[in-house]
Amino acid sequence: MSKSVAVNLKVNDYTNRVLGVVKEKYGFKDKGIALNKFAELYGSGFVEKEVKDEVIKEIIDSCNNHVKKYGFRTRNIKELRKKIEAK
Repeated sequence: MSKSVAVNLKVNDYTNRVLGVVKEKYGFKDKGIALNKFAELYGSGFVEKEVKDEVIKEIIDSCNNHVKKYGFRTRNIKELRKKIEAK
């Protein structure tokens, strides 16, 4: 099941025409569905549709290795400010 998000967009004339063509080509009832189809067709070149399990495992392993190497440290605002302003 996919999650829907309401969006109010301003698009230029060319984008409006492209969405109109996609809408008519696939017989959609509105341009929102056409925009979803366009994203489905061309979005994979920019972002992955779903995060792969290997990526999640790699991130968790990286975090665990960092904690093992440096420990789990917390800092208060004064310590952070001192660290930042020292640079």
